[in-house]
Amino acid sequence: MQPRNMSMSGVVDLAAVKAAGEAKAKAEQARAEAARQASQGGGAAPSPGAVPPSALVIDVDEAGFERDVLQLSAEVPVVLDFWAEWCQPCKQLSPLLERLTVEANGRLVLAKVDVDANQMLMQQFQIQGIPAVFAVVAGQVLPLFQGVAPEQQIRETLAQLVQVAEERFGIIGIEVDPNAEGAAEAAPAEAPAGPHDALLEAAVVALDAGDLGGAVQAYKNVLADAPGNTEAKLGLAQAELLARVQHMNPQQVRTAAAENPRDPAAQIAAADLDLVGGHVEDAFGRLVDTVKVTFGDDRDAVRLRLLELFEVIGADDPRVSAARTALARVLF
Repeated sequence: MQPRNMSMSGVVDLAAVKAAGEAKAKAEQARAEAARQASQGGGAAPSPGAVPPSALVIDVDEAGFERDVLQLSAEVPVVLDFWAEWCQPCKQLSPLLERLTVEANGRLVLAKVDVDANQMLMQQFQIQGIPAVFAVVAGQVLPLFQGVAPEQQIRETLAQLVQVAEERFGIIGIEVDPNAEGAAEAAPAEAPAGPHDALLEAAVVALDAGDLGGAVQAYKNVLADAPGNTEAKLGLAQAELLARVQHMNPQQVRTAAAENPRDPAAQIAAADLDLVGGHVEDAFGRLVDTVKVTFGDDRDAVRLRLLELFEVIGADDPRVSAARTALARVLF
């Protein structure tokens, strides 16, 4: 069987996706609670939510599809491998997908679906032959390819999937902890103060003093050396938001937004005010609606601001998860 549809274009809209929002929000709340409980144990420990490498490859059935694929796709792109025991090409492709998934180190999860045991899923995805490979990002289904393809071609497709997830939806994957595999090991000694603690403290002091410019620069200094620093990313997003709104005239901004519903700059400014005022869902909804009616650079500017506001609220918030799914539906 020759590979086909090696593309990131086209989306299959499953009816099950539409029902995933509420369950996904509950899952996000459960993960946040688990993270809080883990942080109360004291001492050094793996980051909350970190998984062992073996958890990156899972078997999925119809009963667990919503939980194990749709909900999880709000955190990490999920690659679906439809296979069967009697399928010889599947025996060639599946091990390759497993290896590439583990190599991706949390930027992907591979969900394997035995079509003999899950005929309904096979029908929902309109699969004509196996092996067939799809991806799910923020609840949206992307057909990748059917049949066996060269390793380099598959690598490029998965790299493109990771890029789309991060750039369009702000989904950067899950943390992997190799030490979580197997038997529990002795807890390591308490970690010393990090090299960026002084800069982070300086940023907090600047925020408290109302020096938003100083806080922004301090967070940027941390991120220049450690782009993945979660505390600095969150602090920078918050400081930049406050800096943007501090000189706004709220009445003028809201009037302009009401009179110009298709003006991206007006809607972006109003969304900033919404968020600062605690109206998180209004801010997200305003920008998603603006994405619907804009194109090209204007649409991209609105989408990027929405991703920045996701950073302010935090990935664990169910409102962020819901907005990511809404954005995916608009973009595709």
